[in-house]
Amino acid sequence: MNLTRRRGTRAFFITLGVCLTALAIVLNITWIHNNGRRLAIDFLGVVLFSILIAGVVLNTVFLVREVRRNERQDSFLKAVTHELKTPIASIRLYLETLQRHPGDEQQRQRFYAIMREDSDRLLATVETVLKAGELGQRQRVQQRTRVELHPLVADCITTVILRHHLQPEDITLEDISGSVRLFVLANIDDLRTAILNLLDNAVKYSPDGVHVTCRIGIQRYTWAVLSIMDTGLGLPPRELKRIFKRFYRAPSNDQVKIKGTGLGLFLVRTIAVQHGGSVGAISEGLGHGTTFELKLPLLVGDPKPKSSLA
Repeated sequence: MNLTRRRGTRAFFITLGVCLTALAIVLNITWIHNNGRRLAIDFLGVVLFSILIAGVVLNTVFLVREVRRNERQDSFLKAVTHELKTPIASIRLYLETLQRHPGDEQQRQRFYAIMREDSDRLLATVETVLKAGELGQRQRVQQRTRVELHPLVADCITTVILRHHLQPEDITLEDISGSVRLFVLANIDDLRTAILNLLDNAVKYSPDGVHVTCRIGIQRYTWAVLSIMDTGLGLPPRELKRIFKRFYRAPSNDQVKIKGTGLGLFLVRTIAVQHGGSVGAISEGLGHGTTFELKLPLLVGDPKPKSSLA
């Protein structure tokens, strides 16, 4: 189903729902007017009419949601296909080039480096899809340990700087006020995934230059909050909650240039919820950057590592 057909389908069901609702209202008013003296029947008619209207509205809402869900899944399949096909084609091209024209050592090393980057990109896409399926399980045994936030975030920043070939000053991490050490009880692999996805998102949606600031603080003495602020494209208010849905990608003029599967922020939200926390986005609008806040329960004391159900 192409985009034009999906929009036509959505418009059809919305129009059908509106027309049926209007027809039901007209028929009910006419019926009441012609049978105004029979109060008991009038009351029954009003009840049945309300049930009919509720059914029509619910049916229309359900159909529109299904169309939108199909749109997101279709976009996801296209994005994943592109993310898988592009690095494979690139690796194959360089391998064929090396096979036919070995070249000098410097050129071979450059080709090897490019193929390694493409393989890392391919592996990252596969891991993201697998992680989304893994975290989608409601009951999953996790080994959670005491994790200090500042070193973990610093390590993730180093990884993202190397991955995107950035300068160290492009992503900065502020020191915690008072040199306090903040700990959370978490699955370190999942938490690393969430932080890396937030950082990757900030970098990808900053096409005119990466300027990302990370800050860790305490909220109400019970929450550890990681704030990641960028100066990128920004978001309109209506998109601030939608971006955390599975397969959803915020529409923008630069979307064609920005790679992704629509799973990154969904993973962040899922991981935050499974750890008893939350994640939210703040933006003043397009062109004003975005701030993401990952909130996790602050760990007090040093509990023994234990398995828990997510």
